Amino acid sequence: MCSEWRYCPCCGARLTTRVVDGKARPACTHCGFIHFADPKVTVGVLVEDDRGRLLLGRRGVDPRRGHWYIPSGFVDYGEHPEAAAARELEEETGLHVRVRELVGVWYFDERIGGKAGIAIFYQGEVVGGHLRAGDDVVEVGWFPPDALPSPIAFPIHEDVIARWARAAKREESKAGGG
Repeated sequence: MCSEWRYCPCCGARLTTRVVDGKARPACTHCGFIHFADPKVTVGVLVEDDRGRLLLGRRGVDPRRGHWYIPSGFVDYGEHPEAAAARELEEETGLHVRVRELVGVWYFDERIGGKAGIAIFYQGEVVGGHLRAGDDVVEVGWFPPDALPSPIAFPIHEDVIARWARAAKREESKAGGG
């Protein structure tokens, strides 16, 4: 809920609270505006190098400054999620990627970072650029599934990375005849 809204963005009148669909929402009695808080949408890209290592970044900003995470960020209004994923990865790592396929969709709540939303993760393939820490990142690195850094910034990223590591280890054992 967006509790910081005090005035109507349409007419400037003071907002009150109105129950709509069983939820209290900021509403304007003058023009009828009702604020429906939409979830934030984030996107991230899992990128592996030719040695099967995963690209991660160390956060240089809050929340979770200094923790490792999958390069990711918010989707802008009107932006396709795949385009946002490629843009965020380039801003944070200097690499250009082709988004290949959807890994999954997760829900997150306000406990980390104060926002609730939807996180979409893709697999991507590097097609250019030069690796460097940029935007919200102070360090980038490639990590094999058996030597991942710690701590990981967000519970969803921990889950996605753990799933990636399990799949990578299964592929490794298949390739090794195990």
